[in-house]
This record gives sequence, C-alpha cells and structure tokens, in this order.
Amino acid sequence: MKILDISNVSVSPRIQGLIDELFKGKPQIEWERAALVTESYRSTENLPTVLRKAKALEHVLHNLPIVIRENELIVGNLTKAPFSTQAFPEYSYKWLLDEFETLGLRKGDVFEISEESKSKLREAFTYWDGKTVNELATQYMYPETRTAIERNMFTVGNYYFNGVGHIGVDYAKVLKVGFNGIIKEATDEMENADRNCPDFIKKRNFLEAVIITAKAAIRFAQRFAELAESLAAQTSGIRSQELLRIAQNCKRVPAEPAKDFYEAIQSFWFVQAIIQIESNGHSISPLRFDQYMYPYYIEDIKSNKLTKESAQELLDCLWVKFNDINKVRDEGSTKGFGGYPMFQNLIVGGQDKTGLDATNELSIACLEATEHTKLPQPSISIRVWNKSPDEFLMKAAEVSRVGLGMPAYYNDEVIIPALVSRGLTFEDARDYGIIGCVEPQKGGKTEGWHDAAFFNLARVMELMLNNGCDNGLQLGPKSGDVTSFTTFDQLMDAYKEQMEYFVSLLANADNAVDLAHSERAPLPFLSSMVEDCIGRGKSVQEGGAIYNFTGPQGVGVANVADSMEVLKELVYDKKLYTIQQIKAAMACNFEGMGTVTASPMGSITRTDIENIVSKLTEGGKKITQEQASMLTALVEGLSKVGNAAGENVECTRLMNDINAVPKFGNDINSVDLMAKEVALVYCKEVEKHKNPRNGSFQPGLYPVSANVPMGSQTGATPDGRKSGEPLADGVSPISGRDINGPTAAANSVAMLDHASASNGTLFNQKFHPSALSGQAGLEKLSALVRGFFDQKGMHVQYNVVGRETLLEAQKNPDAYKNLVVRVAGYSAHFVALDKTLQDDIIARTEQVF
Repeated sequence: MKILDISNVSVSPRIQGLIDELFKGKPQIEWERAALVTESYRSTENLPTVLRKAKALEHVLHNLPIVIRENELIVGNLTKAPFSTQAFPEYSYKWLLDEFETLGLRKGDVFEISEESKSKLREAFTYWDGKTVNELATQYMYPETRTAIERNMFTVGNYYFNGVGHIGVDYAKVLKVGFNGIIKEATDEMENADRNCPDFIKKRNFLEAVIITAKAAIRFAQRFAELAESLAAQTSGIRSQELLRIAQNCKRVPAEPAKDFYEAIQSFWFVQAIIQIESNGHSISPLRFDQYMYPYYIEDIKSNKLTKESAQELLDCLWVKFNDINKVRDEGSTKGFGGYPMFQNLIVGGQDKTGLDATNELSIACLEATEHTKLPQPSISIRVWNKSPDEFLMKAAEVSRVGLGMPAYYNDEVIIPALVSRGLTFEDARDYGIIGCVEPQKGGKTEGWHDAAFFNLARVMELMLNNGCDNGLQLGPKSGDVTSFTTFDQLMDAYKEQMEYFVSLLANADNAVDLAHSERAPLPFLSSMVEDCIGRGKSVQEGGAIYNFTGPQGVGVANVADSMEVLKELVYDKKLYTIQQIKAAMACNFEGMGTVTASPMGSITRTDIENIVSKLTEGGKKITQEQASMLTALVEGLSKVGNAAGENVECTRLMNDINAVPKFGNDINSVDLMAKEVALVYCKEVEKHKNPRNGSFQPGLYPVSANVPMGSQTGATPDGRKSGEPLADGVSPISGRDINGPTAAANSVAMLDHASASNGTLFNQKFHPSALSGQAGLEKLSALVRGFFDQKGMHVQYNVVGRETLLEAQKNPDAYKNLVVRVAGYSAHFVALDKTLQDDIIARTEQVF
C-alpha cells in the first residue's frame, strides 16, 4: 500500500483564525438548553419518559440559538460562545447552583457565568427538585455503599451527576442511509411488530421517540442551511460561495446519504453535536474514522473533486470543531478530569474485519490534522499490529515528537482476543475502536458503560492493614489482625477479603446509577444509531445494544504492588521489621521516630466513643469542655493507635531499607509478578458481577487523572509514599521509581495480565525532546512500541516535553497558552490544569534512550 505524502501540507490561515477565535475568551455557561428542556418537560407530564426525552430534544433543536462562525466550513454549534457549555439539570443541578459564585475562581477548568444565565438557570432548576437521575440513583444505593463512597473507597461520580456517554455510534449507517433511512427503519419495525406482544406498547413508544428525534435532527440541519443562505446574501466573493455550499450540504445531510467527502464530514458533525446536546455524557468517540470516511475521501481524490490540500483543510476544520465542545463539572470532579477534557477518541490504522491491514491515506491525513492544529481534541489514537506499515508507525512517532501527548498506541494482538473472551464475535473484535481514554469497544453495537467508577486499590490495602477499620469506623469486614499474621499468604488473603467486599459495594453503586439512567434518561437519538435498539425497541440505557458491559477501573496498582513487596521482603522474608513497626512509621508519615505507645483502652473503636458520649449525656446532661476535649483527643488517636503497642522504628533507617526493596517498573521479576497478582485480585472480583442491562462487568486499570485526588484521600502506604501524595498513574510505575530506562519500565508493565483488564489499561511515559531528535529518535520510539506490544502490552502513550518547559509554564502561563500535554488517557492545555495535576505531570520520570 502506498500512502499519499501530505507531510508538507501546512495549516491554513483559515484554520489558525478559527483556533484563535476558539480560545480568545474564557468558556461560558449558557442557559438556553436548560430552559428549553425544562419548558418541554413541564408540558409533557403525562407522557412516557422516552417520549418526554424525545420531545425535549426536539424542542431544543428547534429553538437553540445557532451561529455560523467566521470562516467555518463545518457548521453546527452547541453554544453561542466558542468552547462553552450548556447545563443539563435533568441529571443533576444542585452542585452547579452551589458553585455559581466560585466557577470563575477555580484553580483549573474555570468558567464564567453571566447574571442572566444565573437567573435563567435558577428559574429552570426549581422544576427539577426530586426528579433528577442523581437523586433516584442515591435511593437505589445501599446505606453501606453510600458510606464507602463518603469514605473515599471509590467514586461513581462520573455518571452519578452526568450523562453516561462513552460510546461510539454507527456513523457509517448515517452516512449511508441518512436519518430518513433511520426513520423508515423505525417505521417499518413499528408496522411489522406483533401488536399482541406484551412489550409492544413500550416498543412503539421508543420507536416513536426515535422518529421524533431523527426528524428534529433533520430540522436542526435545515436551520443552518437557512442561516447560511441568509449570510451568503449579505456577503460576496469566496465567502458567499462557501456559505452557499454550506447551505447545500445542510439541506442534504444528515437527512439523506452523503454523496461526497464534504457532505460526509458535515453529516458526521451533526451526529456528534446532537448526541452532546441530547446528553452531556462525554467520550462520544468517532472510533474508526479512517475506515468509514475513506470511501468518500478516496473517491473525491481520484475523481479530482478534491485535492489533497482541500481535503486536508476540511479535516483541519473538523478538528477545530471537536474543540468547540466543552462541559462543566463540579469542582471536585475537575481534579479527576482536569483540563476541560471531552475524550473524543478517534482511532486510525489496525486491521479490518477479515484480518488484513486497514491503514490508508486517510489514516495519515488524520495524524496530519492533529499535527497541524495542535489541539487536544480529538484524542487521536492508532492501532498497531505485526503488519502495521513501518511508515505509518514512523508518522505516528513524528506526531508524538511534536509534544501533544498524542497519538496513543493500542495493540491489536492483545485487545482483539480480550474482546473475544468477553463475548464479541471475532469480526466485531477486529473492528474495535477506543472510547474515551483507553477503553476498547465495537462501535455501533455496544453500551460499554466504560469509566463507570474509580476504585482506590490503595484504600483497600489500608483497610486490610487495619482489620477493616477506618479511623474508628468498621467500614470493611474483619479480615484479621495483621499483627497476628505469620505468613505473607495470610496478608494477601486479607487483601482479597477486603477487595471482595468493596467491589460488591462498587457493583451496587454502578447498578443503582445504571437503573436510574434507564428509568429517567433513555436517549432515543443516540440509541437510533446503536444496533439492535430499533429491533429490540429499547434504548441503550434499557439494554438495547448487542453488547452490554460495565467498566470500573482500579487505581494505584504500582502503589499496592510496591507496598506488598516491601511487607513481604522486610517483614516476612527477611524479618527485619514487624508489621507493627511499619504501621507505626506510616502513622507518623515516615518522619522522625515511629512510636505507638500502649493504650489502656486496647482496641477502642468509634462505637465505643459514641457509647461513652451517650452515657455522659443521659438525662439531657451537657458534657464539659474538658470532657469534649478528651473525647476529641481519643477520636484523633484512633488513627494512630492500632495493635502495634510499644513498637518503635527510626524512620530514616526504615526508608533506606524500603528504598532498597525492588520497585515495579525496573524489569525485576519478583515485584512485577506482585503487580500482576494484586491487579488480578481486583480484576477477578469485578468480572463476577452483572449489570441491569443483561450484561457483565469488565475491569479496567486506568485513572483518568483521579490518581491525584485519590492520593490526597489516602494515608501513607508501606512503600514509603507519604499521606496525601498522588497514587501511581494507571499501570505506570510510580514517578521517579522506574530508574532502569524506558525499556525496563515497558517490560514491567507488559508483565501485567492486560487481557483480563479488558476495559483498558493506561501506560504513560515521558521523554525529554532530545531523546526523539532526528530520524534515529523516531526509529527508537517506533521500536520501543513494537517491543512493548510484542510482549503483550495493551496501550502506551508518550509525553515529549522537558521538565524545564513545564516548570517555566507554571511560572509564566500566559506565554504557554498553547502547550498541550498528556494528562492521562487524554491531552489538555497544561496551563488550564489544576496545579496538583501539573505537579504530577512534572514529577513523572523523564526518560532518555
């Protein structure tokens, strides 16, 4: 296969102007969608939920303000202001109401909101009290589940407060038949359905909802055609002709099949935009864009309808549009999703359904668009297998060297078998794309519920070390007093017992949120493009998709692995320390002399304290200030007083011994196998559970950027990590501990059972730019990828930026507004990140070859 050479195509003045316009001001929170949805819901009280959702989207698409920005060739906006957001009160709203006055004061992900928007949103919010998805989900959770969330064992906040998203629809279907074709399909299904079937009424309601939303999408496009014609009449020359072509496109698509590359791109964008308008779920991912768009691209190139340069400019325009989509999250969530990420993952390359290499000219053009625009969206990725062309991998390495943290690299040889093991057909598995950060999915057939939760593996270890007790509260099962354990196997068994319990609560939380979405937030527009929702007469939220999963991810693999290796070697193998001494050092955060004195009250608990208070306050008595102070001291002491009475340890000596224990990330078999085991403990527990959509749970091992806030919620760990410090990033080694070079780190990560973590694993590496200089640097990076993948690694991505650049950007953010870095499974503008995330990126090991 010969790949067209477009490496010399540079970004046009049009594209640069669009980029400049996109980021010239702070993002806004606009009010129109929330008001329109609320207005519609007030008028449809007696209708079934799915029809209420359809009519609400219809009302929004008919009335949302539309704009065509100067020099745009691809149209379709969600907001009047660029890079701004609407509100979605049907999911949750109270957090937004509480943060109106602080949105502009955040340390990261700052938004502005006008007084008009505040007033309009307050008015809309009054309708939604008691009606949101969030409130229903809370009612479905067990009390102990809510307590575990409050105690930071895991969080399901992603879908608890927002739409689900994390899906790739059948874009090819819309390009091929248009929404008129989808309307016909739904109409035929309704006419041919068995009216005597007990489910016919629900099926009819869903199909009617599909038809309503499809017609609304067509009308939305027609509004842009009318606006373009109006603007064309007010201008002249080239721009007038451009506007008339935009009007022509919008009159045809997405109603009808696309007849050329330009129409295909415009049709694609309407789908992408309207999915975001219907629900604020992020990670709406284009998936294998280079496959379903290629026929239109190559036909226009061969027929001379488009030149390579004009086709590239259309792609570049689309890349800018991806960055026009934004989302506001609560301030706490921004610490786990920092940098305004939308996770629109677009993947190129790999093999086709028959097992032949699928890399084509458009694969390269997509990489070029990322290199030209230098924007964080789309989150571009590539599929690699043993027959991927060398020139394709070299082009990817060239884009990596630009320093955007993209593309991410994915291994067909691991992902395809992993998906088959979860029930996908071989053909569907070969046709996978990546959702959001790192999650494999067969587009157009799957409701994957990826990124369903962040699960703190290090907190499970904390509970194991304290017999299930968390600062005086018996939060987990009593898995055994670790000070009485005589073997490491007993310790691992206790870890497994805690894991089993908390994963079961995680499953309850996810299923509670899942049920709430199915009851209050079915999405007929989205579902119309996912097989077999129309045939089954169900939305994806109700189980209409062919494949149904729930994918929570574990965070802190390396921390638990290094910690368990320390305990195994220092306590059980070499017997240099007792576990009491390790806990004593942890209690004083590895500083000074770790001492735990004997307590005359022994194993006092918070319940005991509460009983004392009850006795003191019998008959309405008030406790004295002195008594209150004593009780406070007792409570605070619970976190430091365990069963390690009388143990002392000098922390400097202990830290030296801890540092001498092998660490994950250095190609050392013992600790790498430990990492494999502790990760599998989590994975095997997760996959035992089922979801309400007749599907199964599948585990992932990636954090987005939640490793930073989760670390702030976790005490000191036996590996020498201090309280509050970030947890390890994905399946990457802990920052600064992978000291044997990039190949050794890759070898360690490859030791994990990536296929078991079929919801995705995330491996970050950082290189100094000098390491990738010249042709030799590109060849080394390409060889590193192939070597890692030959050992069954699943995914890897690279930050190519010097530490000195990042530090300077912290000091002078205005001079580095365009600096894009890889945060986790996504890239973002560095200066938009909270400082804690910036510090985490700076701290990552800077590799050289």
